[in-house]
Amino acid sequence: MYGFESRVNIKSESEIAIMREAGRLNRQTLEAVKAAIAPGVTTGELNEVAESFQRQHGIYSPFKNYDPGNGVPFPGSICTSINEVLVHGIPGKRKLQEGDIISIDCGAVYEGFVGDAAFTIGVGEISHKAQHLIDVTAKALEIATAMMVPGNHSGDIGAAIEEYVESEGYFVTHTYTGHGVGRQMHEDPQLTNYGQQGTGFLLREGMTIAIEPMVLVGTRQTKVLGDRWTVVSKNGGLTAHQEDTIAVTKNGPLVLTAL
Repeated sequence: MYGFESRVNIKSESEIAIMREAGRLNRQTLEAVKAAIAPGVTTGELNEVAESFQRQHGIYSPFKNYDPGNGVPFPGSICTSINEVLVHGIPGKRKLQEGDIISIDCGAVYEGFVGDAAFTIGVGEISHKAQHLIDVTAKALEIATAMMVPGNHSGDIGAAIEEYVESEGYFVTHTYTGHGVGRQMHEDPQLTNYGQQGTGFLLREGMTIAIEPMVLVGTRQTKVLGDRWTVVSKNGGLTAHQEDTIAVTKNGPLVLTAL
């Protein structure tokens, strides 16, 4: 299962510095989108905000026209995933409503390197239940990030994410994962949101990995809709998603997608 470790692209300090700028610009894109989120706004309009910001800064999203082999290139520059949509929601005509929660996932390419991050936020006033789900998902990312140090195993990270999320009464998906990031949006290795301590690949200095807890209410089961992209919870329950790209360094975890 972990034979891919030999194919992991270890980054130099200069490459990590470029990725830090890619991540910063990506986070600025996300912040521009976040500022536009309000009841009545369409997901397509949010996509336009992201594209406009990125054009102004000479970067672009690797999401647009990305084809993983399903025969349907992704049409947006961001993923807009509302309520029961876990990941890969396609931006379009859907209007945000008061009480919705929405995940925005975006990438940015700068000087040939990718930044990849996501957040989940409420639209207007949301329920306590929805806010708790968002808070737990954010805390899971925080817990995992702190463990991204040389010598830990991927199983340590995944186990910590799942243990915390389940202790709060939720579930993590076993179908979708975090992943290496570099010159490509998806590189080896994969980093799951579950695992066993002491197993999996060993974290090494120079690895750059997107951690992305994906949390569901009432089930871990998902299904893909007919557009071949939109992933929803099988029971129609709420979902949340948080993501940062992290560099493993001798000085500890470096969040590449921070402002």
